[in-house]
Amino acid sequence: MSTPAHRTSPRQSTTLLTSVRRRQEGNRAGSPPRDPVGHALLQLQSSAGNRATAAAVQRARNADKGKEPENGGASAGAKRNYRDRIAALLDRFKKNLEPVDTFVKGAQTPANAGLAQQAAATADEGLKHSSAASGTSAASANLLTEAAGAVVSGMDAYKNMKAATTHKTGAKHHTARKKATTKGTDAVIGAAGSGSYSAAIAKEATKVQKAADAAVASEASGVASASVGAVKGIRAAFRVGGAARKYQRVKELGDPRLVEVASLARLNESREHAEWAAAEAYVALDAYWKHEGEERLELVAEAIDAAWEAMGEVRDAAESIQHAERKREREAERLARAQEYAKKKQLTKIGKETVGGVLGESTKAAAGVVTAVAAGTAGLASNPVGWGLAGAGAGLVLGVTLYKALRAATKRYEEKRHPERWAPEGEAPEKAASRGDSLKHALTFWKKVSKGERQAMAREIYALAAGPGIPGSADTTPEMRESARALLVALKAGPADHKLDPEAWAQSLDDPAKTAGWISEIAEQLASG
Repeated sequence: MSTPAHRTSPRQSTTLLTSVRRRQEGNRAGSPPRDPVGHALLQLQSSAGNRATAAAVQRARNADKGKEPENGGASAGAKRNYRDRIAALLDRFKKNLEPVDTFVKGAQTPANAGLAQQAAATADEGLKHSSAASGTSAASANLLTEAAGAVVSGMDAYKNMKAATTHKTGAKHHTARKKATTKGTDAVIGAAGSGSYSAAIAKEATKVQKAADAAVASEASGVASASVGAVKGIRAAFRVGGAARKYQRVKELGDPRLVEVASLARLNESREHAEWAAAEAYVALDAYWKHEGEERLELVAEAIDAAWEAMGEVRDAAESIQHAERKREREAERLARAQEYAKKKQLTKIGKETVGGVLGESTKAAAGVVTAVAAGTAGLASNPVGWGLAGAGAGLVLGVTLYKALRAATKRYEEKRHPERWAPEGEAPEKAASRGDSLKHALTFWKKVSKGERQAMAREIYALAAGPGIPGSADTTPEMRESARALLVALKAGPADHKLDPEAWAQSLDDPAKTAGWISEIAEQLASG
C-alpha cells in the first residue's frame, strides 16, 4: 500500500519553491548542470507561459472595460444583469487563455515528461527540480483554464435551463434544453479536470520532497488523469455514435431530385389532357368542314374557336411545365446540397471526436494508468512508456485543436472578406473588408462565426420546410416541403424533439414570429451529433 500523503501548508510550499530556486541558482553559479539544454528549455517554457497568461488576463480586462453590447447599445447594456456580465467576462477570459492552454497541453507538458524521464535516468537532481517547477507552471495554467471553463459552462447550463423552462415547447425549447445538457456535462467534466490538474500540481510540488511523498502524489495524479481521460473518451464515443446515427438517417432520405419525378409526372398528365382536347377539337373541325347545311359556317367557326382555345391550353401547359421544371430543379438542388452538407458535418464530427476524443483522451487515460502503476511500484512515475503515451495523446488532441482553430480562422476571414457568399437571399450584403482587416478578424479567436455556410444552409432548409405563410415559401411544392421536413426530423428537430404533435409542429413552421428560432435550431442541429 502507498504511504499516506502529508498535507503541506502554504508556508511550506513557499519555502519549497524558494529552495528550488536557490538550488537552481546554485547549479548555475557552481558546478555546470548535466543538461544545460534541458534547463534552458524549462526556463523558456515557464517564462513564456507566465507572460502569455498575464497577457490573456490583461486582454480580458481590456475587452470588458467600456465595451458596449454588440447588438443593443447603451440601453441594452443597462438591462444586462450582473450574472450575464460576469459570464461574458469569464467567457472572454477563458477564450484568451485557450491558446496558452493549447501550447501547454501540446508542447510544454509532454516536454516536461520527457525531461523528467531523462532526469530520473541520469539521477540529475537539478534537472528534476527544474522540470518539477516547469510542470507546476504548466498544470497551473491548465487548472486556470479548466476552472474558468467549468464556471462558464455551469452558468450557461443554468441560463439555458431557465430558457427551456420559459419556452415549454418548440424550437427554442429544444435548443435551450440541448445546450443545458451539453453545458451541464461540460461543467461536471471541467470540475473533474480541475481536480486532476490540482493533483498534477501536487505531484510536481512533491517531487523535491521524500520519495514516498512523491510516489503517493504521482499515484494520485495518475489515477485522476486516467479517470478524467476515460470519461472524456467515453463521452467522445457517445458523440461519435450520435453523429453516425444522424448521418445514417439523413442518408436514408435519398436523393430529393427523385421527388420531383412524381410532381412533374402530374404536370405532364395535365399537358396530355390538353393535347387530347386539342386533338378532339381538330377532329370536330374536320367533321364540320364536311358537313352540309345552313349551320355549316356557324359550326366551323365554333370548332375553330374551340381548337384555338385548346391549343392555347396546350401552350400554357407546356410553358407551365418548363417553368416548373426549372423552379423545382433549383429547389431539388438546394435540398440536395443541404443534405450533402448535413452528411459532411456529421462525418467531420465523427473524425474529430474519434481522433481527439476517443483516441487522444483514451491514450492520455492509458498514460495516467501507467503513471499510477509506476508510482506504486517504482516510487516515481518516470518511465518511457508513460511518457510516450502522454506525448501521443497530447499530439492527437493538439492536432484536432489546431485543425479546429484553422477552420474557424478561415471562416472568420471569409465572413469579412466575402460577405456576399453566404448573405441571406434578397438582403444586401455588407461591404467587403480589406485583406488586412479580414485577417485581423480571422485572428479574433474568441469570436464565433455568425454569417457562414452553416447559417446559410439553415436558412435554405427552413425556406423549403416552412409553410406557405412564410415569405418566399408559398410556391414550394407539397412534395418538396415534405422532403425538407423529413430532413428536419432526421436532424433531430422533429415534433417529438420539440414536444409537439405533428400538426402543432407544422403550424410552428408557418409562423413568421418563430422564423429566427427555427433557423437557430436548424443551425445548431447541423453542427451537433
